[in-house]
Amino acid sequence: MHGYGIQQAVEQVSDGRVRLRAGTLYTALDRLVGDGSLAVDREEIVNGRLRRYYRLTEAGQAVLTAATERLEANTAAARRVLPGDLGLGPA
Repeated sequence: MHGYGIQQAVEQVSDGRVRLRAGTLYTALDRLVGDGSLAVDREEIVNGRLRRYYRLTEAGQAVLTAATERLEANTAAARRVLPGDLGLGPA
């Protein structure tokens, strides 16, 4: 997927809650390529502009899986203590 496609996909899967700005996205993509989580799959010129396509690497899949598991565990922990379980509810 190319950068603009990633922006659109993120907005769609988040039901519009997340809108990535180009600078934020491309900085993150460069970092993820640098750490081996993504690889540049191919490049092409479209209307005089470079379009770079990325793919998730095996290492990136492992990072994504671990992050998802961590978020799920955090969500489960938060649900266990929601209203009143630790006296955190309204006074």
